[in-house]
Amino acid sequence: MADSNAEFPTTIGADAVFKGELHFEKGVQLLGRFEGQIKTEGQLLIAEGATLQGDIQAGTIRVDGKISGNVVADAKVQLTASARVEGDVQAARLEVAEGATLVGRCTIGVNGKTAQAAGPIKSASTDVLTPAKGKVPEVIPAKR
Repeated sequence: MADSNAEFPTTIGADAVFKGELHFEKGVQLLGRFEGQIKTEGQLLIAEGATLQGDIQAGTIRVDGKISGNVVADAKVQLTASARVEGDVQAARLEVAEGATLVGRCTIGVNGKTAQAAGPIKSASTDVLTPAKGKVPEVIPAKR
């Protein structure tokens, strides 16, 4: 297991309620509630039980909690089974676990320009976004 302090030198605690605009150079984990804007070049973790109202931008983003706002990642957005995102997502890669909920528009690919899918989408880890030349991909639900 990686050292949590090395991965996330900044933690907004579970008992914290914070409003504003935050900028970080390294990783951040949100365990409490935040309203506003967060920007970091590093990793951002929205922990299970945490809520964020506002827009976020980071190198990579993992969501275990709830977000109401737009999500932009330079590399990857990971939605775990407990994640709920209501807003647009833009990233080079998107990983969605079974049980995660995403209500919004997705722009996925290098610089977020390769594939687009219009929401609302309730997805599972085996759902596939399949880009075609010049076409908006369709969301193909997993066979259950």
